Amino acid sequence: MNSEFEVRGVNHIALVCSDMKQTVDFYSGVLGMPLIKTIELPMGWGQHFFFDCGGGNALAFFWFPDAPEGVPGVSAPRNLPDRGELLSAVGSMNHIAFDVPPERIEEYRERLVAKGIDVGVLLNHDDSEFGVAPEMHDGVFVRSIYFKDPDGVLVEFAAWTRQVGQPGDVRHEPRTAAERTV
Repeated sequence: MNSEFEVRGVNHIALVCSDMKQTVDFYSGVLGMPLIKTIELPMGWGQHFFFDCGGGNALAFFWFPDAPEGVPGVSAPRNLPDRGELLSAVGSMNHIAFDVPPERIEEYRERLVAKGIDVGVLLNHDDSEFGVAPEMHDGVFVRSIYFKDPDGVLVEFAAWTRQVGQPGDVRHEPRTAAERTV
């Protein structure tokens, strides 16, 4: 619980898309997120649309007529994590993860594939050397699948398999800017 501010979750995360119709088709049509608010920005600046992504949270997109193109490996990872890519630039949004029921993650992967979405393998995240296990076991804390939206935004369906914040879950010292190799 936050003792400084009453933060009740994420109100919305705002991303930028190249084609609002394509974005609506993907998030509402493919993922089933209701479009809950649309805004035409003043002075021809563009649009701002909001989707209900569950739990009282929203995912929003801006469409700007003059937005520069995204740069794979800078604005977002070049590929899916199970294909060896995770890097994106400082200040970028690496990916968005939606919470899904653990008992349905395999079904959801099959549904996405049936809709023609390129989905990575089901990952069992654990505390092993490489952070993933080939099979489900007691040390797996979240299972997930990754895919991309039409603009290359990395999207994850993540299913907690146990409560995190337990002894041993927070055990690493945070790294500093001085330790970066760039």
